[in-house]
Amino acid sequence: MNLLSVSNPADDSLIERLPIDEPARVAQRVAEARRAQGPWALRPLSERAQIIAGFAQSVRAQLPALAQVLTRETGKPLAHSSNELNGFLGRIDFFLAHAEQAMAGEQVFDADGMREQIERVPLGVIGNISAWNYPWFVGGNVFVPALLMGNAVVYKPSEFAPRTGLEMARLLHAAGVPDDVFVVLIGFGATGQALLEQPLDGVFFTGSLATGQRIAQAMGPRMVKLQLELGGKDPTYVCADADPVAAAQSLADGAMYNAGQSCCSVERLYVHEAVYERFVEAVVETVRGFKMGDPMAQDTYLGPLTRAAQIEVLQAQVADARSRGGRVLTGGARATGPFAGKGNWFEATVIDRADPSMALMRDESFGPIVGIEKVASDEQAIARMNDTAYGLTAGVYTPDEQRARRIGAQIRAGSLYWNCCDRVSPRLPWSGWGHSGVGLTLSREGISTFTRPKAWHLRKA
Repeated sequence: MNLLSVSNPADDSLIERLPIDEPARVAQRVAEARRAQGPWALRPLSERAQIIAGFAQSVRAQLPALAQVLTRETGKPLAHSSNELNGFLGRIDFFLAHAEQAMAGEQVFDADGMREQIERVPLGVIGNISAWNYPWFVGGNVFVPALLMGNAVVYKPSEFAPRTGLEMARLLHAAGVPDDVFVVLIGFGATGQALLEQPLDGVFFTGSLATGQRIAQAMGPRMVKLQLELGGKDPTYVCADADPVAAAQSLADGAMYNAGQSCCSVERLYVHEAVYERFVEAVVETVRGFKMGDPMAQDTYLGPLTRAAQIEVLQAQVADARSRGGRVLTGGARATGPFAGKGNWFEATVIDRADPSMALMRDESFGPIVGIEKVASDEQAIARMNDTAYGLTAGVYTPDEQRARRIGAQIRAGSLYWNCCDRVSPRLPWSGWGHSGVGLTLSREGISTFTRPKAWHLRKA
């Protein structure tokens, strides 16, 4: 039996070994989900909603233990894990409040004996390949509304967060979701590939651009619903009239929270020359105040990277920036002292004198690092912000809302922030442009995406 070893990225210690689901097992589980989906969809929405509400109650009751599981396998600081779970509960509340409206049918015509109606029906069996950086958020954005709408979900958590995936299944099944309606598959890329080869009605993936492109190529000829939530290289512009200290404190958190391992982490900063020096000074001061330490300690802000391989990416970006004239103001290397020789620790890093030629300003970092470039005008900032293949989020700091709207309207991104950053709301669609993906989650549209319209032409004989 092949096993997946789950290790703690803080100290490399082994947590558990889990059996890997091989292709034959994957096919069996998808077939079981197919048989179970029909009866699940026939249950009243109110009954499904009651089950999901019970699941939420269990998450709330067991939140401290669930946060510890997440922290141990990903290295996310315990306070951040608790924040994620609490935020996830808020999203469930939103889904429950709007599920009935998202699934409601509509009569659009009734005259001369002919009625025309639109019905919303489930997609069917959904394959969900999820991410490790926010597994409750990105997984729950799919499986909660999908289950509410009457779908079965075959869920493959990241190999870096499999125990959290199993906890989700445990609590869903205990709340009343049938075992075959929510199925968890454990494994690496081969398990995900085996899932994609099954007769699915929808594929929802969160992860890297490279993997998303491979999935798109594989699924394109299949004519099933495909949604890809990919990466970002998210920029923010600090205008000449902004408060440089307040902006710096906000954006330092936006860049370093969860060790920068967020699709919407602030990775590129463009700062007007009028406030540049004071802003840079305040960013460095703020970042140096972020406590790196044991992820299980409540006062730790900066934990280890989840993936060891990402350290080489960050080291290469630092070296490239230095070679092109960038100035490393703090950090820039593996952490030393008590963190040396074990785990995936990297210092919080701020680099100024950045320019568009640097990998730091072009390629996704997914770590605690940010580049800062001085600009002379709003127009130059807009050009720099749009100089990317990604389009997830972008932000503007200024006291002038009209200025922010004028600049934001010219930025190619799915979400725009004014005087805030690194924020997701269940009430707003979460979508990306360009290499940041296709489709959306969250908002009422993000619930309806798990249904398809069925047209009825009705004439009484």
